[in-house]
Amino acid sequence: MTESHFLFSKDKPLRWGVIGCGSVAEKKSVPAYRKTLGFEVHSVMRRDAKKAEDYAKRHNVANWTTDAKAVIEDPNVDAVYIATPPDTHKLYALQVAAAGKPCCIEKPMAPSYQDSLEIYEAFASKKIPLFVAYYRRSLPRFLQIKQWLDEKQIGEVRHIQWQKTKPPSEMDLSGEYNWRTDKIVAPGGYFDDLASHGLDLFTFLLGDIEKVHGVATNQQGLYSAYDAISGSWMHTNGITGQGVWNFGTLDRVDKVEILGSEGTITFAILDEAPVELKNSNGHQILEILHPEHVQQHHVENIKNHLLGNGEHPSLGKSALHTSWVMDRILGVM
Repeated sequence: MTESHFLFSKDKPLRWGVIGCGSVAEKKSVPAYRKTLGFEVHSVMRRDAKKAEDYAKRHNVANWTTDAKAVIEDPNVDAVYIATPPDTHKLYALQVAAAGKPCCIEKPMAPSYQDSLEIYEAFASKKIPLFVAYYRRSLPRFLQIKQWLDEKQIGEVRHIQWQKTKPPSEMDLSGEYNWRTDKIVAPGGYFDDLASHGLDLFTFLLGDIEKVHGVATNQQGLYSAYDAISGSWMHTNGITGQGVWNFGTLDRVDKVEILGSEGTITFAILDEAPVELKNSNGHQILEILHPEHVQQHHVENIKNHLLGNGEHPSLGKSALHTSWVMDRILGVM
């Protein structure tokens, strides 16, 4: 069996089932699936029946349930999108693989490399398409950066560095429960949720990472997960990298610099900011807006992949590598 087994007809929509319809599914993702020609959102699942029903009504989805298994095993569901917190990704993903259906999982793939590996192997062994929602690989803003790098606009890349810092939120200070800072769900805290986007993008832009080290601690004691992490790494091509992620600082900063032999590229991973190129030709600043539904290009690329019109840039294999890098920075491996 090859992935061609999963190619769908242009004359028949591919029907998606959605597991988890919280904040990410509200605007970023599920509306993108609904607006993609050839895709249909057949059903949504959420453990809270009232919230599931409300979501389905507001987004014009015909079917809703509180039972994930019912969605996964529904013969009218062709593919499944998992949009739950990371601690249940493996649980649902393995069920989807057993059902033999293509799947897209929200990032990170799982809370650990070992869990991610189990997911990857379950799909790879059956040659079932597995996508992970590292959608920045598909966004025009970051594709512009890749184009500059491919064109050698800053010469040979020497180093990449990222500072992502912010003060604690009101939720952090109040002690209100937040799965993003619960070490059982997300051991790295906001690092798992936010840094995963950047680290994955860096491998897309600069190649895989072969050496990585890091330290992680909890400085504030506001929650159980880590709140201060730093890491350093080297890509397979010799490019070095460094990152600082601290969620208890005075100022909010999101700044990446790629240093080359003949110039510099500066941009933000998460904040709305222009991309900047400095080289011997001058200083170029570009404002490249994201689409209304930020996963739109990512979802379009899923469609193209399943139609056999090119490979999606964020598959299980690349997401597995990102999980390995994150575990190394956190000192898990």
